[in-house]
Amino acid sequence: MQENTRVGKVSHLLEKLSESATLAMARMGRELAAEGKPVVNLSIGEPDFNTPDFIKDAAIAAIHANVTHYPPVNGFPELRQAISNKFKRDNGLTYSPEQVVVSTGAKQSLANVILALVNPGDEVIMPSPYWVSYAELVKMAGGTVIELHAGIESNFKITPEGLRNVINERTKLIIYSSPCNPTGSVYSKEELEALSKVILQHEGVYVISDEIYELINFVGKTYSIGACEGMLDRTITVNGVSKAFAMTGWRLGYIGAPLWVAQACNKMQGQITSGANTIAQMAAKAALEADPSVVNEMIAVFKSRRDRVYEGLSKIPGLKINLPEAAFYFYIDVTAFFNTTDGETVVKSSEDMAMYLLRKVYVATVAGDAFGDSNCIRISYATSEENLDQAVSRMTQALSELKPL
Repeated sequence: MQENTRVGKVSHLLEKLSESATLAMARMGRELAAEGKPVVNLSIGEPDFNTPDFIKDAAIAAIHANVTHYPPVNGFPELRQAISNKFKRDNGLTYSPEQVVVSTGAKQSLANVILALVNPGDEVIMPSPYWVSYAELVKMAGGTVIELHAGIESNFKITPEGLRNVINERTKLIIYSSPCNPTGSVYSKEELEALSKVILQHEGVYVISDEIYELINFVGKTYSIGACEGMLDRTITVNGVSKAFAMTGWRLGYIGAPLWVAQACNKMQGQITSGANTIAQMAAKAALEADPSVVNEMIAVFKSRRDRVYEGLSKIPGLKINLPEAAFYFYIDVTAFFNTTDGETVVKSSEDMAMYLLRKVYVATVAGDAFGDSNCIRISYATSEENLDQAVSRMTQALSELKPL
């Protein structure tokens, strides 16, 4: 009998996609913890704070008001107006409510834009290191990822010269985050203006500016490239409430975009999820209408943790680190430990290093390969000082045992 090769086969699209590296490491950490191992999980990018009470109160009020029916695909008008006001107030961006689309998290916002704009063969420039899902979403759309590397020596930020060398007639999108996941770097107003001058020389090139970590900034204001002269019609600004307001589980993100892009994303979303959760929308409205200073206490805690971890990691011989300006990550160059061993495990890559730290001392990190930079590992300091001290101590021990092959 002829074997049926069609049974149990996933699509070619799924075969091309990788599992999210951050979620994969978090899963492995949970599995070890379930076995009773004392895992310190520094892999996941989630604030360890609870959603502020005034936001929860708004959600409860929405429930009692029976805001529980299908919303418009692009979000309630009152929320889109609040987002439009927020863009103007905080970012100097003029997006009308019709130019705003509310989605089930910023990840869906990104997926909507990429799938709505990128055709097979289009090139998408991504400054690396970049967030893990950017490349996978471009693959999903059939686009070609063009990595523009920026190392620790340049604080992980690209230059106009570097961008000029890779942008061309096949370029459709440039995707970047500022503040950056995984590096915590922030582009200044002057740096964004210099990059925008290169972009504006090329018709048909658009920018996705991922600003989800906007408020977790230790050096001042986060600037939006869409506010640079000539860039508003070329920029899709992505943001959400997950990070700054500790609302990861509410799943609420949004974009501001040229009207035709917003309409395209509305059409895309209408066939995939329809509108975002109604209660989360009302909670997000309360968050975005509040003065951003309501999260200052949380930001101060993150800054204190950053300084504490920086002091500890700086004492470990061989590690190369910079002082992140924002978010809650360190992106650590571990190349000094390549081609080393503790007698049992050989470390030849960042992937090896991440697995070594997990298995040797139960510290969960994320290998840099998934972020487009195989020299580094990412750690999140969105956890308690006790956990961070434990992690630094264990890393110090584990790295001290690695000797050259």
